[in-house]
Amino acid sequence: MTFVGTRGGGGFEKQLVDAYDLPFAAYGEVFAGPIVGVNPLRAFSSMVKMGIGVMQAFALLGKHKPQAILLTGGWANVPVALAARARGIPMLIYLPDIEPGSTIKVLSRFAQKIATTVDASAPFFKPGQTVVTGYPLRGAFMTATREQGIAEFGLSPERKTLLITGGSRGARSVNLAIEAILPDLLADGLQVLHITGNLDWERSQAATADLPDATYYHPYAYCEQMHLAYAAADLAIARAGASTLGELPFYGLPGILVPYPYAWRYQRVNADYLAERGAAIRLDDEKMSDALLPMIRSLMYDEEKLAAMKASAKAVGSGQGAQRIADLLIELAV
Repeated sequence: MTFVGTRGGGGFEKQLVDAYDLPFAAYGEVFAGPIVGVNPLRAFSSMVKMGIGVMQAFALLGKHKPQAILLTGGWANVPVALAARARGIPMLIYLPDIEPGSTIKVLSRFAQKIATTVDASAPFFKPGQTVVTGYPLRGAFMTATREQGIAEFGLSPERKTLLITGGSRGARSVNLAIEAILPDLLADGLQVLHITGNLDWERSQAATADLPDATYYHPYAYCEQMHLAYAAADLAIARAGASTLGELPFYGLPGILVPYPYAWRYQRVNADYLAERGAAIRLDDEKMSDALLPMIRSLMYDEEKLAAMKASAKAVGSGQGAQRIADLLIELAV
């Protein structure tokens, strides 16, 4: 397998590939850049980069001779898709969110099939073009247990666990809302596993330094063992990025989902999808200060309601997304 990332984009994709020690046979880069939603000067610059990127991608495909290509969105995929179209190489897109962004809308014109996390994505594409695969999870997610999670984070097996996460960079508004009610949560007998994000870690540490008893408060700047955090939790408070469609349902973990208010409508659509199926509750950012504490209490102390949400969450996810996407790629390649 060969991975193609963006040249001149800060090396973000390369950092991820290196961090997870993925066994790619080769790593390539092409020039690309955003065209939609940027000023005319940057759009023109991106068009020039795209032109160069297509030639780079054409050469890469000629060198490695792939039988099929997996596209996942991002501007680096556009030159690769155009070059693959010219070489007659079949393409599969994976759409993690429910609604496609502008890049995937463009790419869908070239792809034979589109793998989707859920069936609600089908109306955005041509009839028969989509296949529901589910969200691809890393292997570690498949085997994590509650007992392992409790041991990893030093949690009490007797207390219910509230997990708060805003992603690797954190979510300032979510952190602030949690810090305001943290004494109440701990007094209620809960234990709190709080992933603040690297950018908000120092501020959050200072804000919670005067807790009267922090025995059951477990803050982390970043968590490499999120699969164990999910496995240990009884309720999660999180943003509603694409991963929530796969990770929370796999563990049957109910969520209070707070869509990022500046991410167009992707996260709202994701949150509503789970909420409509009884697997989560959507809570808008501006309502957290008033609604978050009573919402947590209404779920944590209503065993019947929490159990129903767990069952509904479990019914949404399959955990077989990675295998199904791989099967689709093999079908296209032969």
